[in-house]
Amino acid sequence: MSDKAVFRLVSAISIFVLGVVVILNRKILPQPEVMPGFVQYLPPLNALMNGSCFVLLLFSLWAIKGKKIQLHKKINLTAFFFSSIFLVSYILAHFFMPDVKYGDLDHNGTLTDVEKAEAPVRGLYLIILTTHIILAAGVLPLILLSFWYGLKNEVIKHKKIVRFTYPLWLYVTITGVVVYLMVKPYYPF
Repeated sequence: MSDKAVFRLVSAISIFVLGVVVILNRKILPQPEVMPGFVQYLPPLNALMNGSCFVLLLFSLWAIKGKKIQLHKKINLTAFFFSSIFLVSYILAHFFMPDVKYGDLDHNGTLTDVEKAEAPVRGLYLIILTTHIILAAGVLPLILLSFWYGLKNEVIKHKKIVRFTYPLWLYVTITGVVVYLMVKPYYPF
């Protein structure tokens, strides 16, 4: 497969995933009337997958710095697998769940005393969430290209793109956990 074909495939996958996420977040599709029981387990699963990827990415760096290339590959494939589980779980959660907003304790549109007290924290939450979302959308094609070059053993291209991919993926995984922990008290279950 040529690099041009790979770029097209990576672009198509990235645009498709972004489109699905936008459609789900905008609630364009009709939401099911009943939320299945398993849905309550998806947000903690998402946090677990993100946290596991964060740890795996740290071990991946350690492995490659120690010239343990096969271990590096296995760790990254595991991180990619966990990220794929996360993506499926994220899509299911956003399809079945109502919107969950940080600080939305009474769900009636007025601010409670607790919400007013948490306003500065809400600002921090929104900054973390916004950067997480933007970078998550941007890092997907970089991750796919990094894997392509790594699996093809094109080390120079792999190293060149991983310089950008690695810190972004690391940030997205840890902020995914932080976002979950911050919004966890506001889930309806």
